[in-house]
Amino acid sequence: MGRAFEVRKASMMKTGMAKAKIYTRHSKEIYLAAKSGGANPDSNLTLKRLIDKAKKDQVPADVIKRALDKVSSGSGEDYKANRYEGFGPSGATIIVDCLTDNVNRTISEVKNCFTKTENKMGITGAVAHMYEYLGIISIKDFTEDELLELLLENDLDAKDIEVEENIITVYTDPMEFTKTRDVIGAVKSDEEVITDELTMLPQIEVELEGEDMESFQKLINMLNECDDVQNIYHNVTNM
Repeated sequence: MGRAFEVRKASMMKTGMAKAKIYTRHSKEIYLAAKSGGANPDSNLTLKRLIDKAKKDQVPADVIKRALDKVSSGSGEDYKANRYEGFGPSGATIIVDCLTDNVNRTISEVKNCFTKTENKMGITGAVAHMYEYLGIISIKDFTEDELLELLLENDLDAKDIEVEENIITVYTDPMEFTKTRDVIGAVKSDEEVITDELTMLPQIEVELEGEDMESFQKLINMLNECDDVQNIYHNVTNM
């Protein structure tokens, strides 16, 4: 499998989570985006992207509406974005992005996950410099020539393009991600755009085996159980 497959698989760790937790995490992101940039998705492109992402994950319309209504009523929580970084076995690294209304609670829960699995939290920046922040869009039934022509017509650049069977993946600068997604979305359906997200792409990847894999998988599972954890990024390719 190519790099695009591994990024798609590892960039958002939602497998096995209850639907309610997925809904809660999307709701938090939508609320925060609406609070900071306005509740109108037509004028708030970040909000528009998050709403589209929530719909793709089959989040009900009423969940999205309640998140937006909280902004209008002023009754929502005051969430803060926090990032935690750490190290797993045999060169594994991990980044944990959270949205929380209680920083002390969140850091305690995240640290407990590392401690109980015998992994190690690092200081801010200990791991992030080994990742690249990118937009990633994967489209099926689209040729490389068609994609390049579309990007050129709209004065957009691609950091990288990868073709794998009938799927083409374009990596973009985060500042151009929304425009690139909108341009592609104008010619391809939601069903044809199979991945569209901002992600942290590891520059060094590792494979784990045996007890190392068990320890790291347990860490991922425990973090996914934390309500404040939004996204998990790691460099382990074989999970």
